[in-house]
Amino acid sequence: MNIYNVLIKSSLLYGSETWRLAENNKRRVEATEMDALRRSARILRKERNRNVTIRQQIGLEESIIKETEQNQLIWYGHVQRMAEGRLPKITLKWIPKQKRIGGRPKKNWMECIRKAMTERNLKEGQWEDRKRWSLGVGQRGTTF
Repeated sequence: MNIYNVLIKSSLLYGSETWRLAENNKRRVEATEMDALRRSARILRKERNRNVTIRQQIGLEESIIKETEQNQLIWYGHVQRMAEGRLPKITLKWIPKQKRIGGRPKKNWMECIRKAMTERNLKEGQWEDRKRWSLGVGQRGTTF
């Protein structure tokens, strides 16, 4: 399990704060994670074990997607607490001026953040209180 956390999870989550998690990207990351878990547990795909069963055997409760969303919310709160003139905050609020192509727009990073915030009952402006924000994000398991 420690090898999984150190090698595989850290490699998979590198830079995940800035990912736009579309459904196909979620499936790819989850498939890569499950492949690594199966290999580390020496479980073949021919055995046709479900992912949930493998997670229970290894002792994992959350998927890597939940950790990615958590990392994104931590980063979002960090950027929101920055001064207005800082480059990450300017970049977060930037809207391109070029004309958009037709059709339904792709889901952007902020939509993923808003969805993760509503799932965790986080409100705009709560990032100012770091303790409450980290509790709401799920970074810590204790209450204050």
